[in-house]
Amino acid sequence: LLSLAPEAAILSGNPLEELERVRNVNFARRRVKRGEALFNAGVEFGALYSIRSGFFKTMAIDREGREQVTGFYMGGELLGLDGIGAGAYSVTAIALEDSEVCAMPFAMLESFAREMPDFQRHLHCMLAREIVANHGIMMLLGSMTAEQRVAAFLTNLSMRLERRGYSPTEFHLRMSREEIGTYLGIKLETVSRVFSHLQQKGALEVQGKHLRITKPERLMATLKS
Repeated sequence: LLSLAPEAAILSGNPLEELERVRNVNFARRRVKRGEALFNAGVEFGALYSIRSGFFKTMAIDREGREQVTGFYMGGELLGLDGIGAGAYSVTAIALEDSEVCAMPFAMLESFAREMPDFQRHLHCMLAREIVANHGIMMLLGSMTAEQRVAAFLTNLSMRLERRGYSPTEFHLRMSREEIGTYLGIKLETVSRVFSHLQQKGALEVQGKHLRITKPERLMATLKS
């Protein structure tokens, strides 16, 4: 989703001549400070948000009133796809650092989709990828050990950063250990213990939130063990 301008991230992969009008639309930009909500669960769905810069987490509240992190999103990715089906956002999106997004009214995108079949197909593909990603998370939580879950999380994060032109082996974790734990379905203490064990294995080095994958092959091997 990054091959075009940030506010047109949704348009990547379509014939450029057909989508010239869409790409030239001036979508409204919005700055979101660290800790602020971009949108809240239960609010009426109206737009998709393309992240120009920054980092977000999405979260829901379970029946016991506990926070459940459902995803992490970075620059070039989209927020709000979950609201299309139900007509309301199913999660709350919180900025993990000062961020900027482009708000793309869904009614406008639907209008473009009716007029341009290629754009409509691309929109459907994005929804399909979201479904596949959610299915992958369920498989992750149901079939992996705690160490495998953390290794899979770091490997996925590394790949996404690389696709966006950043270092895949050295980066700053925007989320806390606790947030990683609630996302992966493991306790905070377990996350810290797994990080320590992966360091002992020589797979990575961690100093606070700064992480360096020293032996990617050892991290990958953890997934197969």
